[in-house]
Amino acid sequence: MEHEHTGTAAGRNKGRLALVFGFTTIYMIAEVIGGLLTRSLALLADAGHMLTDVAGLGLALLAIRFAERPATPERTYGYYRFEILAALTNAIALIGISLYVLYEAYKRFRNPPEVASKAMLLVALVGLAMNIAGIFILRAGADESLNMKGAYFEVLSDLLTSVGVIVAGVIMLATRWYYADPLISAGIGLFILPRTWLLLREAVGVLLEGTPSDVNITTLREAIESVPGVAGAHDLHVWALTSGVNAMSAHAVLAVGAPHDEVLAAIRERVISGFKIAHVTVQVEQIGCAVGETHL
Repeated sequence: MEHEHTGTAAGRNKGRLALVFGFTTIYMIAEVIGGLLTRSLALLADAGHMLTDVAGLGLALLAIRFAERPATPERTYGYYRFEILAALTNAIALIGISLYVLYEAYKRFRNPPEVASKAMLLVALVGLAMNIAGIFILRAGADESLNMKGAYFEVLSDLLTSVGVIVAGVIMLATRWYYADPLISAGIGLFILPRTWLLLREAVGVLLEGTPSDVNITTLREAIESVPGVAGAHDLHVWALTSGVNAMSAHAVLAVGAPHDEVLAAIRERVISGFKIAHVTVQVEQIGCAVGETHL
């Protein structure tokens, strides 16, 4: 039996996430102050949206901190799954935000309020600059980790909100057509929903221990069975502990006369070198041991 643990993809991007968390917190405070000084309900409402994002980014950082804790006798895999729970929470929060935006847009279509367009436009421009910086900082890490992807979508939703506020502000400033605010807000909500649904589906897939999308289990079985001295393989399972940390367990049947230790080492080498699997557990057994198999 062989085991190997590795650091998480989110952990490698912790510094980037902390930097964006700081930017987002500062901008949220600026929106609250700006909204109070200008009596702009739009800015205060967006500050509430930003508060949710700050909480989401903070949760993502907390998840990384937990994931870095060592394994214990009670939690032999450590706290890797905390990152997936954070991604799941972020996805649910974003879906809630999107539905709330759509609801508010519906109410404003019925009775569009007058908005302080100049102040809204100025604050939104500052927010746009900060969100663009955040997108560039988090973009690389979003491809490696569901936790980072959740944080990336938080910032992306902020960026879209800023763009929408800017466009609406320009229209209202030029034409005083206040229907622009709910119209663009609805578009933002509809844009965020399908992308957030994909994040939610991926997080649930990990929690259900589905086969990771970057591992072809049929090819993996063939690779194991092609190792010299292996007569067959059964009870093959592959799952993700967290994003970028895949695990595998399998039973390998020894050919008659094959050396146990050499075959075990060869299987491990074949799996780790050929597939995105960091944690390998293999039980090597003699022909005839596989009784009542119910798994792959």
